[in-house]
Amino acid sequence: MPELRRLRERGVNVQPIEIAGQTIARGFWGRRWCEQLGSCADHEDRLPRGRVLLRNGSVCHLEIRAGTVEAMVAGSALFHVVVRIPTIEPAAWRAVGEACAGRIGSVPDLLHGRLTDPVIETVTDPGHGLLPRHEEIERVCDCNEKGGLCRHAAAALYGVGNRLDAAPELLFRLRGVDEAELIASAAPSSAPPASDRTNHAPAEAPPAAPTEAPPTEPGPDANGDGAAFQPSGALIRQLRHTSGFSVAEFAELLQVSAATVRRWEAVAGLLTLRARPREALRTLHDAITEVAPSRQP
Repeated sequence: MPELRRLRERGVNVQPIEIAGQTIARGFWGRRWCEQLGSCADHEDRLPRGRVLLRNGSVCHLEIRAGTVEAMVAGSALFHVVVRIPTIEPAAWRAVGEACAGRIGSVPDLLHGRLTDPVIETVTDPGHGLLPRHEEIERVCDCNEKGGLCRHAAAALYGVGNRLDAAPELLFRLRGVDEAELIASAAPSSAPPASDRTNHAPAEAPPAAPTEAPPTEPGPDANGDGAAFQPSGALIRQLRHTSGFSVAEFAELLQVSAATVRRWEAVAGLLTLRARPREALRTLHDAITEVAPSRQP
């Protein structure tokens, strides 16, 4: 396509949407996204035209970031589309986490829609879950069409549904939240009620062994402070939630990866950590305890 060639010549890291057949989305989150978009009666005339553009390969580039979908859509010209969707407020996300506490087995279960009906209702509720309400969606397009969605923005938004098939975690990035927080919000010993379980594949078992290599420095009692600090997965979860950090922010503070933090939080029992993250955790623990002794983890 000439438009794709010109974008590449301009140095754009092109990420086109390519549809195989007529089905735009087959995965759980992609289908839910498209269903929510298709329920927008105010744009009944433009939504089908957007689907046609998408299936014709006219979405030359699509990028998803927190609060923004940016696309290049070919039509009578190459149109630059920016769709803004607000990120979820922290209080609203905490409410989702509380409603789902103990009911989601693992991050893969969440991403692939292996969920109970009550959880599905919570996470897909427009405006309160991950799917935005129609009135929250704002678009800017070079076509300057009047009204809410133009056909180019509709094509871009349906393209999001297709992209979620391959990378459902992008929906969480778009809404500015961390999917692992819905897993971490459950107490380690909690389990969904018998009436609330599904017959889907069992959740991934948490690692039974420490996720960090054994420390090469002297043991925690060798610090001379008379009190060993050896955190557990539950303590790490509580410290992160109390301090208001996302998984990514907490990982940056400890200078480890986000995946490491998730694995730590999944461990039931004590962890053996290297000196650097252990001391950072001790410092955070002491600071929280000093400010609010009554909330001591």
